[in-house]
Amino acid sequence: MAKTIFLIDDSGAMLMSLRDNLEFSGFNVETAENGVKAIEKLMAGLNPDLIITDINMPNMDGIELIKKVRALPNFRFVPILTLTTEANQHKREEGKQAGATGWLVKPIKIGDLLKIIKQVLPGV
Repeated sequence: MAKTIFLIDDSGAMLMSLRDNLEFSGFNVETAENGVKAIEKLMAGLNPDLIITDINMPNMDGIELIKKVRALPNFRFVPILTLTTEANQHKREEGKQAGATGWLVKPIKIGDLLKIIKQVLPGV
């Protein structure tokens, strides 16, 4: 059974590109354009195997999203990767403290992303 990856990014082009590449690689992909929409989908029953989020987004940024996801009992151990242009070490620490599993900086080659996904998702 294919694993489900939940992508959250305010860039429609980024969502489309990632979705296409991940679906081509055999994953089910769900998307949201910001943290508020992401929480709504999770509360409505979406149960992803992996969450990949941008950090700098309107309405709710990625750090706040990670904190809110980690507060939900069903998602305490779901891997969360950030995929962001933000390379600041302080932000990385903030993400780690919020509960991020890993911090990736855009742009990233799809091959490199797939290697990391295989590391955090057993059985892929």
